[in-house]
Amino acid sequence: MNGRLVHTGQVVIDLVMRVGALPPAGGDVAASQTRLLPGGGFNVMSAAARSGARVLYAGAHGTGRFGDLARAALRDEGVAVAHRPEPGADTGVCVVLVDDTGERTFVTGTGAEGRLRPRQLAEVDVRDADLVYLTGYSLLHESNRAALLGWLPGVPARVLFDPGPLLGAIPPGVLDRVLPEVDILSCNATEAYALTGLRDPTAGAVELTGRVGRHASVLVRTGASGCVLAHPGRAARPVPGFPVTPVDTNGAGDTHCGVLASAILAGVELETAAVRANAAAALSVLRLGPATAPLGTEVDEFLLEGTRATARG
Repeated sequence: MNGRLVHTGQVVIDLVMRVGALPPAGGDVAASQTRLLPGGGFNVMSAAARSGARVLYAGAHGTGRFGDLARAALRDEGVAVAHRPEPGADTGVCVVLVDDTGERTFVTGTGAEGRLRPRQLAEVDVRDADLVYLTGYSLLHESNRAALLGWLPGVPARVLFDPGPLLGAIPPGVLDRVLPEVDILSCNATEAYALTGLRDPTAGAVELTGRVGRHASVLVRTGASGCVLAHPGRAARPVPGFPVTPVDTNGAGDTHCGVLASAILAGVELETAAVRANAAAALSVLRLGPATAPLGTEVDEFLLEGTRATARG
């Protein structure tokens, strides 16, 4: 594995609260559990690192209690940090409500991670063998957006883009500038629908191949059923998933992206990388999250057990 995952997104601190159900407007519910954990882009980076990738965090981060917590968590995962802390601002916070079905709802307060500047990206030594990770969350912040739009066209590495659930809030025209720079687009079925107006994930994946780079691939995540993989000029095909009973779905998409990136950096063909990502996402929802990505060895064992079970009939 020669290249690195260069993550240009945002690490925030998640305030995770378990609730029986979301409160009604003006209402209140008691949380059965409350935890303060690193989240946001951290989940993708930890997933990639646990699968053996070298990872560089190229996003901004703040001074203060939350910035210190974010950097300590990155250090514990073996993730390198490209920039010094932003003076005068702490890292932001995301309130995560996880209900009894395992679904989650977010409320995010932005901090220093929304202040990335062009000169910071210019200082990052990106090489051909690297894989740059771009998230739609970055395109919501004026400073980050401007820095990335000026930087992406000159990047020599492949770009993996996850548009995220707030893509509808990205300013008009921005995605039209970003998508042609993308080599691998990974989104969930809801996001594919928002991008294309097509409810069928396979049709959405095919439609999106016409909006990304000429030789780019599109991957639409479909939950327990796995994902759909599409390439320009070729029929889309499903990559089966591994149905499990979820405990917490928070971070499953991030796990999928991180493990996918690690496998790609290791030289694995994209469809095989998607199988590993599906397996890792299935394992991740069996644990309370958000950063619940398995180790690479756990994914290996999970896939081996599946092969054994199939052989036994």
